[in-house]
This record gives sequence, structure tokens and C-alpha cells, in this order.
Amino acid sequence: MKKRLMLLLAGLMVIFALAACGTKSQESVVKELDGTLADLKSYKAKAKMTLQMGTEPQVYEVEIWHKDPSFYRVNLKSAQKDQSQMILRNQEGVFVLTPALNKSFKFQSDWPKNSSQAYLYESLIKDIILDKEAKFSATKDHYVFETKTRYQNNQMLPIQEIKLNKRNLEPVTVKVMDADRNALVTVNFSDVEFGTSFDNDAFDMQKNMTRVQVGVPVMTDLGDKEFTVKYPTAEIPGVSLKDEKEIATGNGKRIVMTYGGEKSFTLVQEKAVMPESTSASAIPVNGQPADLGFTIGAITKNSITWTHQGVEYMIASSDLTPEEMETMARSVQGEAMK
Repeated sequence: MKKRLMLLLAGLMVIFALAACGTKSQESVVKELDGTLADLKSYKAKAKMTLQMGTEPQVYEVEIWHKDPSFYRVNLKSAQKDQSQMILRNQEGVFVLTPALNKSFKFQSDWPKNSSQAYLYESLIKDIILDKEAKFSATKDHYVFETKTRYQNNQMLPIQEIKLNKRNLEPVTVKVMDADRNALVTVNFSDVEFGTSFDNDAFDMQKNMTRVQVGVPVMTDLGDKEFTVKYPTAEIPGVSLKDEKEIATGNGKRIVMTYGGEKSFTLVQEKAVMPESTSASAIPVNGQPADLGFTIGAITKNSITWTHQGVEYMIASSDLTPEEMETMARSVQGEAMK
């Protein structure tokens, strides 16, 4: 009896020692994250996002604002090229702003509810909670979760590693990986601030368009500049380029590429056109926002459109799935090659 009591006391001492060292089980951390999500009212954060989807890494500075229940402001700015884009959600809908083109698009969308978002803290928590098979480990300073993603093109980016600060559960690093565990998207967070107060117009579309245009050169000379024709670097088995045409337009040229084989699609690219009006009224768009990493486009059942570095792109197909269209669109930003 005495020996059993001593063993029991020893076991309790081990448990107390582990608790004193700050070691928690996966279940307890998930439960704490669930409570954090329930209490989350607002935050601001900054992050550096690195994409490895083309021939060279592309780095973007990301500023994130969130106010409960569904107000968002995500500003993406290229660290290498002078361009920026913002995705905004308020009581009127979801907007994508491109200040250099003085263009804004309005979506009737439930973004960002039903998909993973590597730079949104509450989305990361949901990914952890929803994945009952998530892997868990702990280091001296961090909790590390490996979860499935909830992207539409889940086959391209199926896995993510989420690293949280042990002390306050703030996001530290997110790596979104392909099936071979190559990190295609890496987000490093900084300056995370919870319980932030915002001005009444912090999520107003017109106000934000004006703010982000300050210091951003408007692309007024696109009609006089040539653009580099780009080709998808992703491949679909049995599909190849069949025809390429250059069509003269009032703004320069339009390139139309036709791909065929087991599936077919058309890729169109031409210079973006500045609107005649200087107002920032939003253009209604059918479809959903498509986060391609380097830019945010619009996707429907049969097409995907986006703008990058002053060039407008469209992929149209009755054969490709939305996931395949996104995969092809992501790869067009890579090295121009046939």
C-alpha cells in the first residue's frame, strides 16, 4: 500500500512539473484556441508573405485589420515592385481595390468564411479546430500544428504548418505546402495587436481607396508601354498550346492563346485600361474573389480574371474545374516561356 502511494505521488509530481514548465496537451491548447476565437473582437497585424510559385520568390508586405463580426481590411503590397492591392469587407459587401488603376470591384461573397486564409488569425484557428487529425508538437517557445487546408484547390496546397507563440497564442509563422511538403506560401507575422479600436470609416471603401492611392503612382501611361507576354508554367496532362494570336486594339495589343487536347481553355492578356472617371465607384462582379497569392482576381464557374503589373488576364474554359483554372492562373505569373 505504501509503495503504491509513493508511485501515485511520484506521478502527480511529474504532472505538476510538466505544468510548471508550461507544457500543455494538444487538447488543452485547442480548447484554449477555441476560447480565444470566441473572445476575439478585433486585431491588427503585419506580416511578410513569400510566394515560391514562379521562377523567383515574390515577397509581399501584408497589413491585416479585423473587427468582429465580419469587417476585414487586408492590404497587400509588393516589396519588389511598386504595386498594391486591398481586399475589404464591410456591411455593403466584399471589395477588391487596385489603387494604381483607380479600380475597385464589388462581390456578393461570403469571403473569407469558407476557405483557409494564411494571413487571417481566426481562419488559422478554425483550421486547427476543424482538423481532428491535426499533428501537434511543442518547442521551447512555440506550439506547432500541422493541419489540412480548406482551399478550393486543396490538391495544390493541401497542408499547412502553423506556429503559435506559447505565451499568448499569437500567430508566428504559417507555411502552406504542396503534397511534397514544399513551402509554396510562407507568412511571417509581426506587430500583432489584439483588442484594437478603429475609426468609424476604417472599413469604408471610398476612404480606403483614397488612403491607399497616396504615394502609389497611377498607371496613366499603360497605353504607351509594351508588356511581356506570359505563358502558364503549370501543366495539365494531355493539354498543350495549339494557337496564339496577336490582335491590335485601341490600347495596344491583345494576346489570345488557345490550349487544346484532352481539355481546352483560352488565355487572354492585354494592358489594363484606366477608367475614364476618377471616382472610386465599385464595379459589380459576378463570382467570388480568387486569392492567387500575388494578386486577387475573380472566379466564376467558367472563367477567372485578374490584373497583375498593369496587365489584365482571363482564362475561360468549359472543361477546366475552378481548381484547375486557379492553378493555371497562379502559374502565369512565373517565367514567360512556351
